Amino acid sequence: MIKLALNEKYTLSIKEAAEYFGIGVKKMRRLAEEHTGSFSVYSGNRYLIIREKFEQFLNESTMI
Repeated sequence: MIKLALNEKYTLSIKEAAEYFGIGVKKMRRLAEEHTGSFSVYSGNRYLIIREKFEQFLNESTMI
């Protein structure tokens, strides 16, 4: 199995997204819970972050 780099993945786990974007895991989880449907999806028992949509969210935000 080939392991993709984080910048090539479509979705990231909370831990991966926190590491990739330099945000704490707790803050990343809170953002995912508050923005389900815009840049995060709930799959089974965990949140996944849609990387490109979260990047767009960060570009448009002045504060997180």
